Amino acid sequence: MESLLNSEVFILTLVVGVYLCAVWLYRKTRLALLHPVLISIPVLTAITRVLGISYESFEQGSRIITFLLGPSVVVLGYLLYEQVACLKENMISILTAVFVGSVVGILSVIYIAAFFDADRILIASLQPKSVTTPIAISIAAKSGGIPAITAIVVIVVGIFGSITGPFVLNKLGITSKIAKGLAMGAAAHGLGTARAMELGTIEGAISGLAIGLMGMMTAVLVPVIENILN
Repeated sequence: MESLLNSEVFILTLVVGVYLCAVWLYRKTRLALLHPVLISIPVLTAITRVLGISYESFEQGSRIITFLLGPSVVVLGYLLYEQVACLKENMISILTAVFVGSVVGILSVIYIAAFFDADRILIASLQPKSVTTPIAISIAAKSGGIPAITAIVVIVVGIFGSITGPFVLNKLGITSKIAKGLAMGAAAHGLGTARAMELGTIEGAISGLAIGLMGMMTAVLVPVIENILN
């Protein structure tokens, strides 16, 4: 029985099954608090603990999902290729928007955390909150933060951004597809991009570009801002 529970087939079926059930529940209720990712994580955690599935076995069993992240990035690259003309026309605006977004994202964390008397380790863990998880973890580790906290915060920010982003943009009267894509990718990284792709091809392509630019700029700006403020 233990070998079955720790097998790749069972774990992969479990992950996909839980996620599909979460998607069905979300589409049925349309409640923001029932976002598929938000539901899947605690449910999978509870099931694996009850069944005694170790983290190592779970990671090994779900490796094909991790592998599929590669092809998904290629898809984003193809979407960007299709929008080359649009990117060239708006390159200065795109770079400026992402740069400002990165600076605001870092400074907002620093000053809000300082207001609540948070220690330096927590601030370092929160600074890369708007960057995709692998880059955010690396930035936090080099800044003296705790990668585990960073990973959790990044996921929460992505879920929150993907849920509230389109609503906020509509309320602000933003109609530009490029602006929407930049906002979703720069603020909510991967999950924001997934939501942006539902809005349209251009939004999804620009959002994917924003993820990469936001990661590079944040990696460069975090140590620079820290040195300036210190």
